[in-house]
Amino acid sequence: MSDAPFTIDTSMEGLSKDDWLRAVAQIAEEDGFFQDLGKKHHAIFVERGSTLLVSFETVSGLRALSAYSQPLGWDMVRNYGWSSLSIVSHGDTWFRDPAVFALFDRLIDDGFFDEFETVVFYGAGPGGYAAAAYSVACPGARVIAIQPQATLDPRVAEWDDRFKEMFRTDFNSRFGYAPDMLDAAEKAFVIYDPKVTLDAMHASLFMRPNVQKLRMRRMGIALQSSLLQLDQLETLLNLAAEDALTDLSFAKLFRARRDNRKYLQNLLSVLEREDRKGLILLLCRFVTSRMQAPRFVRKKKLIEAELKLLASQGEDVAEVEGEDANIEDPDAPSDRSGTTL
Repeated sequence: MSDAPFTIDTSMEGLSKDDWLRAVAQIAEEDGFFQDLGKKHHAIFVERGSTLLVSFETVSGLRALSAYSQPLGWDMVRNYGWSSLSIVSHGDTWFRDPAVFALFDRLIDDGFFDEFETVVFYGAGPGGYAAAAYSVACPGARVIAIQPQATLDPRVAEWDDRFKEMFRTDFNSRFGYAPDMLDAAEKAFVIYDPKVTLDAMHASLFMRPNVQKLRMRRMGIALQSSLLQLDQLETLLNLAAEDALTDLSFAKLFRARRDNRKYLQNLLSVLEREDRKGLILLLCRFVTSRMQAPRFVRKKKLIEAELKLLASQGEDVAEVEGEDANIEDPDAPSDRSGTTL
């Protein structure tokens, strides 16, 4: 590792795991703290402003997703002057560790969260579970949980066979059942793709008056990565902190998907399965007018040729070409038909 001191503006890409941990600790201890929490977890706190982001991430995940190979919260420190408390794990642990319990007990006893005007808990997947579960330590916090699991207790969620190795893990003691832990939150947002069945089943367990469901249809199983690709994750966190995250503001933010190839390809595949030629033609015209997309060009030419042939044979193609009338307003807060661009 270089002898030059690391700063929050220094990229840590390419460092070994041990060097990475030393660099993170060096930076955190300048204005906060770095603590090992047993063998699998670390707490990294950087103090700046009166808004605190409490994020739950894996070391491998944040190093892969961050341009600087740094905790997500450090982007908010750098760009918005927030403070950041990152709880990071080695692997997917769902942060079910007595050492993590003890950290939050200490933070409660010390009145740590009382020092901040606004506190946002954030995580995705196992981190989404943890963001909801540990938010009980800070009454009045706001929570963003992307694709969270409610619990992996097999007596409740035996239908989720993706994480069978966690079925023996205790999800019933401290900070256990995530939906119950949200009772003290000011507001919580559960973000998921309703077309991903198991994610939707977990989301259905988060039924609380202060929980709002935000749906990212046709975006699949990696919503955090998609939000980063759309360059909308920081905006999402800011909206939550400013108490401005609503169905409508999220719908406007999510319009960025109209330029996201993954989403557009997923939507095309759905329409092809449903044989919605009119909507496929509309989609292909929309996409090819905005970007280079050979698959959409080929599909557009194929359907236009089919319609031309049908018209030459005296068939009425007006119904097919006018199918776009079924498409809802793209600014609508929800997408009931599943075909909104």
